[in-house]
Amino acid sequence: MAEKKVNQEKSVKKRNWAFVLYPESAPKDWREQLARSGVACAISPLHDRDLNPTGEPKKPHYHVILVYGSPTTYNNVKGFTNGRLGQTIPQALEQVKGYYNYLTHKDNPEKAQYSESDIQTLNGFDIRDFVELTKSEVVRLKREIQAFIRDNEIMEYADLMDLLMDAGEEMADHYEVAANNTVFFDRYLSSRRFRVAGGGEDQREHERSRSP
Repeated sequence: MAEKKVNQEKSVKKRNWAFVLYPESAPKDWREQLARSGVACAISPLHDRDLNPTGEPKKPHYHVILVYGSPTTYNNVKGFTNGRLGQTIPQALEQVKGYYNYLTHKDNPEKAQYSESDIQTLNGFDIRDFVELTKSEVVRLKREIQAFIRDNEIMEYADLMDLLMDAGEEMADHYEVAANNTVFFDRYLSSRRFRVAGGGEDQREHERSRSP
């Protein structure tokens, strides 16, 4: 029964995988090999402060996420992680975001904490591809974008998008929300232009002239 389960696990095809890499036994060019593979990946900071349950230090290691362009078999991934790199066998990931947080122990405060800024990504890996903003987060970002528009006296949607893009990673989520809410922000900016041009007063005068 156990053998059947192992065979089923080995026959699985997934896009997202992870493995543990020990630098002391890995090829010196392991990062270059990952880059040359073309597979999008994220590499944790060096975990050199982890402890076993008994309190003994664990061997320094990295956690690595691999994201293939299409579902890939266990044996294919193992051929790379265990064969070419001589490291641990891979595990399939059901959720990339959860394992990404584990790269720094973000959700495990009882473990040694590592800096997210030390995570290295290769071949186009972007954690935002695996994270959806909640409705409350979208509302918050829309409010922040509106404040950004007012503070910078922006009148055109194109100018808004250019400024958000130029801000880089700091406003990447704002850029995404603005891009996905074109109608909302275009109408908001149009209304601002109309008000600045005196359209609001003209409209009120027109309505008064039509009153009996």
